[in-house]
Amino acid sequence: MILVGPYDSPFVRRVAVALNILGLRYDHHPWSAFGDAERVALLNPLRRVPALVLDGGEVLIDSTAILDHLDEIAGEARLIASGGPQRRTALRVCAIATGLCDKMVSLLYEQLRHDTVFDAWTARCRFQIEAAIPALETARAECETPFWFGPTPGHADIAVTCALRFLAEAHPRLDVPARRPRLASHAAACEAMPAFAAAVQPFTLPRTATVVRG
Repeated sequence: MILVGPYDSPFVRRVAVALNILGLRYDHHPWSAFGDAERVALLNPLRRVPALVLDGGEVLIDSTAILDHLDEIAGEARLIASGGPQRRTALRVCAIATGLCDKMVSLLYEQLRHDTVFDAWTARCRFQIEAAIPALETARAECETPFWFGPTPGHADIAVTCALRFLAEAHPRLDVPARRPRLASHAAACEAMPAFAAAVQPFTLPRTATVVRG
């Protein structure tokens, strides 16, 4: 398999970490939807990353769809419960974390695209970002296990950890770890794991503001 997209995208990174945890071998092409837009377009007409090229040549796009496929082939080793309350709770955590990433990307692009930003839009993005973090902190505080749903990380842990790293690097002024101690401790434990450490790329500002998310 080939994973396409840079690790400084939280959407690409969560796929990479899942691949690493599941022990699935892949090559990595860190193509940017900015500088490598034409190459990315051959895989996804929306020019978004991540994309996952399967061994047979089929191309999967959108991180949620890619992760669903990885869980399918992983079987019992899947990174989310197959059903029931635990699955619904994990999907909720993932939805908040990925929604947080969406708003962080939107805020970043608004700040990059215009000399004068749209104040109402940026204020709304900041409000949504600042509302998501305590919601995740509360959810994490209710857990009594090392990771969200047991002794090993799953999709909820991956999504939240990738979101927090992107927050710290792309919007450091909005990141106050002291206000989210449970999340800070949780993310540190995840980042220390080889599966996470193997998928790290320092965040760099895009050269243009073409939408890129997965």
